[in-house]
Amino acid sequence: MRRNPQNGGNLRPIDLARGHGLSTQAVRNYEEAGILPAADRTPHGYRTYTPLHAAALDAFLALVPGHGHPTATSIMRAVNEGATEEAFRLIAQSHAQLLEDRRTLQAVESALRDLAPAAASEPDALSDDHAPVSGLRGMFIGPLAAKLGLRPATLRKWERAGLVRPRRDPLTGYRVYDEDDVRDVRLAHQLRRGGYLLEQIAPLIAQVRTAGGLAPLESALHDWHTRLSTRGRAMLAGAAELDAYLRER
Repeated sequence: MRRNPQNGGNLRPIDLARGHGLSTQAVRNYEEAGILPAADRTPHGYRTYTPLHAAALDAFLALVPGHGHPTATSIMRAVNEGATEEAFRLIAQSHAQLLEDRRTLQAVESALRDLAPAAASEPDALSDDHAPVSGLRGMFIGPLAAKLGLRPATLRKWERAGLVRPRRDPLTGYRVYDEDDVRDVRLAHQLRRGGYLLEQIAPLIAQVRTAGGLAPLESALHDWHTRLSTRGRAMLAGAAELDAYLRER
């Protein structure tokens, strides 16, 4: 929203700062960072700003929520240097990242949906047929890998990456995958098939463990949707303010 206390006149640093809820030092810092165009100086060396500077500050503050402070800074610096194509590239890059984040969320939701019926329809996943010789319920690495169409080496790699944490059978020393481990393996398997990297999957697996299962993640997924929608709306608001600034330039 445009804030111009003097409607076309020159603005002192304090005028520009107060109109945007900032300190005068923040305004000076933004100018030095290239977020604002260079200010004119009075004969005594004092900065004087104009409505164009107010428009630049409006644009920057509107860009930050959707693009983040570093990218918003780079966008404004590019615009002020006359490199509008670079500014548009940065904006497109942020939109591409938002789209990728949406795809990741969809993949996570799809993986979780696929896990629920699998767990319900396969009661033998931890049956005594695959139990370790100690009598504790669980699956050894071979039967679990075969059941999911994976190689045991893949499960060992996922263990090294922290995606799954099987215990060791006390008599044989073999890896034993309990119910939670099987859930984590299935989730990792779904996301890997969706093209996601192990380092992208690991934080989600950790969240599932912390939540104690899949059900508590519904709230987290809802919050994730809300954050993405908020970012999208913020990008629209930032685009409107930036367009207004470009028109004034």
